[in-house]
Amino acid sequence: MAKVKTTFFCQNCGTQYAKWQGQCNACKEWNTIVEEVVQKPEKSEWKTPSNSSKRVSKPLRIKEIDSSKEARLDTLDGEFNRVLGGGIVPGSLTLLGGEPGIGKSTLLLQISLKLPYKTLYVSGEESQKQIKMRAERINPNNDSCYILTETKTQNIFKQIEALEPDIVIIDSIQTLHSDYIESSSGSISQVKECTTELIKFAKETNTPVILIGHITKDGNIAGPKILEHMVDTVLHFEGDRNHVFRILRAQKNRFGSTHELGIYEMQGSGLREVSNPSEILISKKDEELSGNAIAATLEGVRPLMIEVQALVSTAVYGTPQRSATGFNAKRLNMLLAVLEKRAGFRLGAKDVFLNITGGINVDDPAIDLAVVAAILSSNEDEALLANYCFAAEVGLSGEIRPVQRVEQRILEAEKLGFSTIFVSKYNKISLKDTAIKIQLISKIEDLVDLIIN
Repeated sequence: MAKVKTTFFCQNCGTQYAKWQGQCNACKEWNTIVEEVVQKPEKSEWKTPSNSSKRVSKPLRIKEIDSSKEARLDTLDGEFNRVLGGGIVPGSLTLLGGEPGIGKSTLLLQISLKLPYKTLYVSGEESQKQIKMRAERINPNNDSCYILTETKTQNIFKQIEALEPDIVIIDSIQTLHSDYIESSSGSISQVKECTTELIKFAKETNTPVILIGHITKDGNIAGPKILEHMVDTVLHFEGDRNHVFRILRAQKNRFGSTHELGIYEMQGSGLREVSNPSEILISKKDEELSGNAIAATLEGVRPLMIEVQALVSTAVYGTPQRSATGFNAKRLNMLLAVLEKRAGFRLGAKDVFLNITGGINVDDPAIDLAVVAAILSSNEDEALLANYCFAAEVGLSGEIRPVQRVEQRILEAEKLGFSTIFVSKYNKISLKDTAIKIQLISKIEDLVDLIIN
């Protein structure tokens, strides 16, 4: 046994120091450096099965490297496949983070029960009986999912060698601990060591591993930032616990796009895939109300129709309030300034509240025009026609700027039954014989004339 020594780690970024100091030199945070006991082992190694040969890397000419796409494992979950880029890549390490109680364990248990492959679900947080109770609500007739309650990595690898699963799911990485590190579970050194062992296992056996990660109060994945650099894919499962809808986003993906979006609905029997997100993002109303406008936006390659709600009222307390939910508050202030300067609307003494329905956050500039239309509708207290939608960016001089892939937005609006879509006249549109009317405008004054009676 090697000599035991202590060292100091920053709990925010994972930087190692020989002695304690007040401020971390790397991330500039104060009072985040703590002492941990580190055990230097002879060397921890994932023991490969005896029938696998040791691979030795050698340099290749770039033209000699096989560029064909590697086959992916289909999870039988369309939304999960979409966010990953088509399925799980063999030998990859995926990290899933999210708020407590949001449904991370339910999502991965549901996927493991759907998979036709031999799956090992390792839980360090729940007993086998607790997992069985949840599995009975989702899919009780699965024969290929194995449940293991264990936190020591050495014991987990013994079971993996005996079972030889096709996919391994760990719930969660912060509960694991290795005999080679003498510190508590969830510490910087334990998280790094356990992740390193899992990466070595995944790459040498070509077995995909999915990890669940806790998050901090700031919304970042707990543990060292190097954890997110080590894995191949970082997913975030988000949503309001008071609502039934959940959104899966990719923050990092070495095998696909990071702009994809998966939407689920939480039900008693598990998470339901929402194949048409517009059904949840546009509310059904019996009567027309002012301050509502529909925007055509894109998340990755998926077009979405979202509802923008605005409320403009006289400031009661003297200082006008500006509040935005799901939209950048600074951009809202910019659009209000454009309306005041270019269109002559006096909004400086009025409260303005903006909300994107469905609990999602949108940073697509193409919803600018819908935001402006909703504000104008609420200010004049005139409802917009229900079959109007908008897709354009608004510039500082009041010009209506073109947006990307406008034809895809137009076709989605037509499919959902909208009669008119407002876009920039500077967009190059080659669509012909469409049932939807394409209203081309060049400046914000044109919009005022068309939507305000």
